[in-house]
Amino acid sequence: MKIATYNVNGINGRLAVLLRWLELAEPDVVCLQELKAPDERFPEAAIRDLGYEAIWLGQKSWNGVAILSRVGEIHETRRGLPGEPEDAQSRYIEAAVNGVLIAGLYVPNGNPLPGPKFDYKLRWFDRLHDHLSTLIALDAPVVIAGDFNVMPTDLDVYVPDRWRDDALFAPEVRKAYARLLKQGWTDALRHLHPDERIYTFWKYWRNSFERDAGLRIDHILLNDKARARLVSAEVDRRPRGWEKTSDHAPVIVDLADKPKRKAKV
Repeated sequence: MKIATYNVNGINGRLAVLLRWLELAEPDVVCLQELKAPDERFPEAAIRDLGYEAIWLGQKSWNGVAILSRVGEIHETRRGLPGEPEDAQSRYIEAAVNGVLIAGLYVPNGNPLPGPKFDYKLRWFDRLHDHLSTLIALDAPVVIAGDFNVMPTDLDVYVPDRWRDDALFAPEVRKAYARLLKQGWTDALRHLHPDERIYTFWKYWRNSFERDAGLRIDHILLNDKARARLVSAEVDRRPRGWEKTSDHAPVIVDLADKPKRKAKV
């Protein structure tokens, strides 16, 4: 089961890119972020024509998340992160698909710091931590996928010193991400590629992609049941090089149908 996360940076403006990538990569389930479209403008028909069902939580101009599936019905379990009822930003959606619980999220950027946007980001991480604590030990594979807007370590950013004062690299934010891992979640990419410089985002300017001057801010976290099925975890850089594309590249994990057997000692 191939599960991907992709910040599309405007689903209607970049629909041709998304559809081309779906046909090329053939992921089974996709978590999308930054739809930048209200619910009524989600391009359901075009996505359905490629064989994908979809649920989404849109928002005009900003934010917005969705889950697509071509391997079974999407059973929605939650839309919106609990803990702050007045929060109207569309950043979290969750569903069961083909025996796997999948959460798609878009963590706030948090800039500038200090300030209310940064405070909101830290509160959002606290709420995420509390909610994921209820999912980590489920007796089923659980996959948390999305744009976390954090580079967890120096290995995840080109020239770390240039980012020390940014909300994506602030010590408080890195600590918040580390708290999730201490809860028991596995960072799929880093688990299989512990020492590699792997990026998922490159700015549009100064030939950042061509120079590979990027950041790793899109992550897929797995509980123990999902990690036991993990076959591969990669960044698909191809769509980042296309015209009129997102500044992010998709991250894809492949989960086996059954847990991998442990080698005999």
